Amino acid sequence: MKQEAQVAILAKLISINSVNGNEARVADLIESLFQPYGDRVQIDRVPFAPGRDNLVVTIGEGKRTLGFCGHEDVVATDNPDQWTSDPFVATIRNGRLYGRGASDMKSGLAAMLVMMLDMLATDSIPGRIRLFATVGEETGEYGAAQLTKAGYADDLAGLIIGEPTNGLSEVGYTAKGVIDYSVTALGKQAHSSQPENGINAVDQLVDFASQVRPLMASFNRVNPILGKLTHVQSVFQGGQQINSVPARAVVKGNIRTIPEYPNQVVFDALNQLVDRLNQQPHYQLKLQFSYPEEAMPGSKDSALVKLIGKVHEELLASPIRPTGQTSASDGSEFLHARGNFDIALIGPGNDSKHQTDEYVDLTAFYQASRFYQQLAREFFQ
Repeated sequence: MKQEAQVAILAKLISINSVNGNEARVADLIESLFQPYGDRVQIDRVPFAPGRDNLVVTIGEGKRTLGFCGHEDVVATDNPDQWTSDPFVATIRNGRLYGRGASDMKSGLAAMLVMMLDMLATDSIPGRIRLFATVGEETGEYGAAQLTKAGYADDLAGLIIGEPTNGLSEVGYTAKGVIDYSVTALGKQAHSSQPENGINAVDQLVDFASQVRPLMASFNRVNPILGKLTHVQSVFQGGQQINSVPARAVVKGNIRTIPEYPNQVVFDALNQLVDRLNQQPHYQLKLQFSYPEEAMPGSKDSALVKLIGKVHEELLASPIRPTGQTSASDGSEFLHARGNFDIALIGPGNDSKHQTDEYVDLTAFYQASRFYQQLAREFFQ
């Protein structure tokens, strides 16, 4: 496929404002690209919610299946006026293509589409290849969770996720997990001149917030690649006006876990803390978790990572650097599929993800589709 046609696919993807809740339009576009190939393509549309459709596209035949994954959603643009150009219009300047999702990760998704379309057009599909286009990755990987539970990943022999890895110069083989939690405290409102008539919800949360910090710090083992478990209390809300005892307050936190501490261990510690605090008179704390993801274990010596390194040297004449990822990805959900397969993260994006003037280097984007094609061919040899 000529470079102009490749850019056109990426530009169309970027033109779709697929902030969570609007991914079905991305699925529409992908489906339309494969329609000319008729019964040579199997397309499964898997709705998650109105306006939010996962897409699973399978081409080729064989006993082994190589998976590729790209998420359809992007993060919101808090202030589009700060962008040099419209974030939902792909704009090329000095060899870079700018737009929301250009790095994370519509460039990776587009490169995978180009790979599959090229194979169909030239009738050169080396084996069974399956693309997962998922919803909701940015806020909880629940599209990947839905597809995993439905069994779409059960027969995989390997999975490539096109997350940004510094312009294809790195390959991620392990990643931190994530736990988002919220603690709600319920008290009783009263006038601040008579606090004895009320129950201060903020005081309850202050006790939780002061005790959860040393508790999380006690998880002090260090993963040689990912580092330590981290914890941030990121939201604290309580009270309505200065002269009232607050009847309700909420604290929210974000924990990034490592394989040494499975999520259940952290759940248990937080639940025990809340239970202990609730033994005090008038304390009403409620703990909730949202879309927790396990850390993704892996090995830089796995067959898939080694093959990626081999293909990288062949095509790009440079070694690739195996790394760990501090952020979660769809891999955290797909690792729960049946079977034993390796997962690797590699894509053309870079550290401009989630930022104003997000971009992808076009050279890396063009290289990505060639890289994915060669990787697939050697995978099936």
